[in-house]
Amino acid sequence: MHKKLLESEPYRPSEDTFFLADYIKNEKGDTALDIGSGSGYLTKLLTESFSFVVGTDINFQVLKKQSYKTSNLVCCNGADVLSFKFDLIICNLPYLATDEIIDIATDGGPEGLVIPTKILNSARKCVKSGGKMLYVTSSLSNYTKLIEITENLGFETSIIGKKKLFFEEMIIIEAKKSLS
Repeated sequence: MHKKLLESEPYRPSEDTFFLADYIKNEKGDTALDIGSGSGYLTKLLTESFSFVVGTDINFQVLKKQSYKTSNLVCCNGADVLSFKFDLIICNLPYLATDEIIDIATDGGPEGLVIPTKILNSARKCVKSGGKMLYVTSSLSNYTKLIEITENLGFETSIIGKKKLFFEEMIIIEAKKSLS
């Protein structure tokens, strides 16, 4: 198994976490899901505006050691084990384009699409009609292809935020599920 997969320290909040936080702090509703909860920073932020919040992470040890403690944590891959419907799902995707997955917190695989696609596939069943997902991606990955994949999953997408960094541009995608 890869070294980073075995490490149990939560992913520390960084620029992409705070960038997504700026967009979710004004969101409100009944239910929210944070996929890839890591440190718990975004999950904790969601508890201020949503009645019921769930955080998931693939690494159980990371969930046990979260810096920002919350309830309703589930160890799973994406949202694979959940059957609940949420108003809002957020994810700071592991979006970096990499030849192989070494660090599960950041590596997205070839073109930065492999892991994000798996996460989006698992999450789509958990978005309420009229609900939405917000996720972070990067100009260093094939974000236009990721948008296309999201639309093929039945979502209407738009880029709602961009932040230029020295070596990349972070992008926040909003994916709305139509009322049905």
